[in-house]
Amino acid sequence: MRRIFISLGFVALVGTVSACDNDAERGMVGAAAGGAVADATGGDVVTGAILGGIAGVFCDDAGVCK
Repeated sequence: MRRIFISLGFVALVGTVSACDNDAERGMVGAAAGGAVADATGGDVVTGAILGGIAGVFCDDAGVCK
């Protein structure tokens, strides 16, 4: 069940972050989504937000959200 939440959170993160125009917007959305997914799965919210923010900032560099 936990893997389903993580997978859905990742899909939601990529879909939401791809709609943003710059790194700051993608980072903020990524941090919010990462924190929400971490909270829903029982993880550390701060760590989830940090990792989500990093993923949001660098997703366009990786070619995920162009």
